[in-house]
Amino acid sequence: MNNRPLIGVIGGTGALGAALARRWAKAGEPVLIGSRDGARAAQAAETLQAELGAQVGHGSNEDVAARSQILVVTVPWAAQADTLEQIREHAAGKLVIDTTVPLVPPKVMRVQVPEEGSAGLRAKAILGDDVTVATAFHNVAADKLARDGDLDCDVLIFSDDKDAREETGRLVVSAGLRGFQAGSLANSIAAEAMTSLLIFINKTYKIAGAGIRITGC
Repeated sequence: MNNRPLIGVIGGTGALGAALARRWAKAGEPVLIGSRDGARAAQAAETLQAELGAQVGHGSNEDVAARSQILVVTVPWAAQADTLEQIREHAAGKLVIDTTVPLVPPKVMRVQVPEEGSAGLRAKAILGDDVTVATAFHNVAADKLARDGDLDCDVLIFSDDKDAREETGRLVVSAGLRGFQAGSLANSIAAEAMTSLLIFINKTYKIAGAGIRITGC
């Protein structure tokens, strides 16, 4: 019997959400795919089921948030606030892992610091004190994550709650990566900002999906 918590991927039909859902489903994690468009969520779930032979549920973002025990928010910066407002009532008492990076087109290679200090702190402010917030997966290229095999990239994990950092780390490992706890939500801005630097590096040196790697361990 699978006693693992049910993971709801909010925005699970986007590039990052779909890649994470696929990796977790393949690893045997119970997964639900959420989307603003329920039909797209159903199609994505059916595709994964056909490919992997795994049971993958689906629904609207709100429905998936209500049914899941862990929520993983994988939407663009422009959609973060509205999405979190939509799922807030269903997130109470749960762990929410936010992957949002404050990228502001067209200046995506320039670091943008939100008024709240980080996208992670913004998520916490919107969701409230009865929701445990962690952030992760800021610096992993979605197209590489969507393919099988090991990735030469590590994931930094942030939360004010140690247990939340550890549970997020478990999901990072389940997705086939190494995770490193890197402190509180306030520190999340470091990884969020790093994404703009990596985009600049990708363009300047013609690299396909530069990432970060922790050495000395």
